Amino acid sequence: MAAALTVPQLSAKHRPTLDQALSAIRSRAYWSPHPEHPKAYGESAPADGLAAFEAVRGTRLDLGQPGTDGWTGAEVSPFGPALEVEYPHVDPDVLLPAMKAGMGAWRDAGPEARALVCIEILARISARTHEFAHAVMHTSGQAFMMAFQAGGPHAQDRGLEAVAYAYEEQTRVPGRADWSKPQGKKDPLELGKSFTAVPRGIALMIGCNTFPTWNGYPGLFASLATGNAVLVKPHPRAVLPLALTVQVAREVLAEAGFDPNLVALAVERPGEGIAKTLAVRPEIKLIDYTGSTEFGDWLETNARQAQVYTEKAGVNTVVLDSTDNYKGMLSNLAFSLSLYSGQMCTTPQNLLIPRDGIATDAGHKTYDEVVADLAASVGGLLGDDARANALLGALVNPDVKARLEAAAALGEVALASREVANPEFPDAVVRTPVMVKLDAAKPDPEAPYLSECFGPVSFAVAVDTTADALELLRRTVREKGAMTVGAYTTSADTERAIEEVCLEESAQLSLNLTGGVFVNQTAAFSDFHGSGGNPAANAALCDGAFVANRFRVVEVRRQA
Repeated sequence: MAAALTVPQLSAKHRPTLDQALSAIRSRAYWSPHPEHPKAYGESAPADGLAAFEAVRGTRLDLGQPGTDGWTGAEVSPFGPALEVEYPHVDPDVLLPAMKAGMGAWRDAGPEARALVCIEILARISARTHEFAHAVMHTSGQAFMMAFQAGGPHAQDRGLEAVAYAYEEQTRVPGRADWSKPQGKKDPLELGKSFTAVPRGIALMIGCNTFPTWNGYPGLFASLATGNAVLVKPHPRAVLPLALTVQVAREVLAEAGFDPNLVALAVERPGEGIAKTLAVRPEIKLIDYTGSTEFGDWLETNARQAQVYTEKAGVNTVVLDSTDNYKGMLSNLAFSLSLYSGQMCTTPQNLLIPRDGIATDAGHKTYDEVVADLAASVGGLLGDDARANALLGALVNPDVKARLEAAAALGEVALASREVANPEFPDAVVRTPVMVKLDAAKPDPEAPYLSECFGPVSFAVAVDTTADALELLRRTVREKGAMTVGAYTTSADTERAIEEVCLEESAQLSLNLTGGVFVNQTAAFSDFHGSGGNPAANAALCDGAFVANRFRVVEVRRQA
C-alpha cells in the first residue's frame, strides 16, 4: 500500500520547523512552535479535549501490537477518579522481534525523513494538547494549567529539541565522499566512500509518574529520530499520556509507509516489575529512565548491554547571601517551593542562610526573620484555597504524603502544612508545603538536608557564613547530585565563588531570580535540564551527548 504521507509532503510541511529548531539550539534564544495558552487551540478545543479524554476512560486501548497476551491497567487519578482504561500486555518474545523487523527501512530513510516523521507525530500530539493535558493531570496530580503547559507544549518542545539535536549530530558526516590520495608519478589511490548513521537497536523508555510526557519525550524522540525502535514502558500510575503518544506515533509511522511497530507500548500488571526484565534483554540497546536513584543505579550496573541515560534524585539548594530585592526574592522562592506541591526534580529543598542574617534592600534581616518572612510569603501565596489548588495540584502518591507528615518531626517547624479542600475533586489529597528549621553547626551524617526528601518539604538550614554554605553546597552536589542550584547575592566576589562551585561540580545555576522565571523551570532550546556531570543525572536534556551515542556511523569503501 502506498504511503499516505510522502517525504516531499512532510518536507513542505515541517522542514521550516526543523530549520527553526536547529537555529534555536545554536542561538539558545527563546523559540517555541507550540502555544502554551489554552485559547490558542481554538474556541472548541477545551470542550473537545475534555470530551476526548472522557471518551477514552473505561475503554480498552487496542494498539494492534504483536504479542498482546492480555490486558491490564489500574490507574487511579490523584484527584480521585479511577480511569478504568485497559492497555495491551505484551509478550516481549513476540513483540521485540516485530519491532526489530522495521528498523532496516527506518534506517535507510535517512536522518531528514526520520526527523520529519517525528515532527509530524509531535504536530498531531500538539493538536490534541487539551486531551493530553487531562491525561497528564489525572495521572500525575498536576493542576490543569500546569498539566496543560508542562505536559503539552513544553513536553512537545523537549521532544522537538531532541529531534533537532539528533538531526544535527547525524548530519555532521556527509553521506558520500570521494577520496583520492596522490602517489607521485603513480596513479592516485581512489575510493568512493559512503557513511550511514546506523541505529543501536531497540530503545527502552521507562516513564515516570510525575512528568510522563515532559521527561519521556526527549528519550523517545532522540532514539526514534536516530533510527532506533522505541519500546515505551510507562509508570503503572501514569500510563495514559504515553499510551496516547504511542497510538499517535504508530498511526503516523504507518501513514508514512513505515512499520508501526517501531514504537510500541509495554504496560505491566500490578506488581509485575517488567522494567527489570526488559532492561537486561539483549535486544535492548538504549535505556532512558527518570525516577529513583536506587533503580537508576541498578540500571547503570546491570543493563550492561545498553547505553543507559538516567535522571535520578538530587538535593537542590538555594544559597541566600544578600539581595537588592527582598520582596521579589521571597515571592520567587515561595512560588518555587509551592509549584506542583514540590513534586519536581528541580524544586529547591535546602535553603542555606547565614545565622547572622543577610543584607537586603529592606535592611538587615536575621536568619529567623528571613525564615519567618519566607514562611509568611508561602502562606500568603496559598492562603486562598482556589489559588492553592491551582498551584499545588494533588500529592501524586501516598509516599509523598508520608514524607510530608514525617518532616514535622525533623526539627522546628517554621511553616506548618495544611490540608486544602478541592471542591471539584473532594478525594484529592492537597497539602501546602512544610518548612523545617535545621542547623548545619550540629554534625550529623544523617542530617535530613543531606538527602532528597521529595515532595513539599524544605529545610531552612542555618550556616555560620556564606563560605560554609558553599562548602555544604559543594558536598551535597558532589555526593548526592543536584538538578538545580539557586543563589541570591549582591556581591560580585560571592557570585563568582558560587559560580565556581557549580562549574566544578557541574550543577546548573540560577542567580538572583526575582521575577517570573523560577529556578525549577527550564525552557527547551535554551536551558539545559540537568548537566550529566553530577550524581543527579548522567545526561542533560538536551545536548549533543544525549543523542550522539544512540547511533553509530558505518562506512562502506569501494574501489573507484
